[in-house]
Amino acid sequence: MNTAKLRNIGPKSAAWLRQVGLRSREDLEAVGAVDAFMRVKRAGFKPSLNLLYALEGALLDCHWQDVPEDRRGELVNAAEAAIALLPPPRNRPAAAPVTTTQMADTEDAAPAFNLFDEPAGHEAD
Repeated sequence: MNTAKLRNIGPKSAAWLRQVGLRSREDLEAVGAVDAFMRVKRAGFKPSLNLLYALEGALLDCHWQDVPEDRRGELVNAAEAAIALLPPPRNRPAAAPVTTTQMADTEDAAPAFNLFDEPAGHEAD
């Protein structure tokens, strides 16, 4: 049975699972719902918690809405713990934005340097 035939798993979810190497019920059983969800997430897709419930429902052979509430809580806690261990996304700055501070002009301040100024002792032609 391929992932397209698993209960609760639609074409988009099946494609995500195939792209992360999960192609059968046996593959899904071997890793479990949370690890399968995390593989999809680490691959750069943006799965919702519904995928997590759908994966568990596929393993239990029930509709994803019939996954018991306490089990859903366990799944969410496990997924959140795994998400917390992920490295920060690369498209976000690692630190706060850089700000520039302007100093007030004073008599003691060094003259401003202009990149287009000629070095000292050299006259422009």
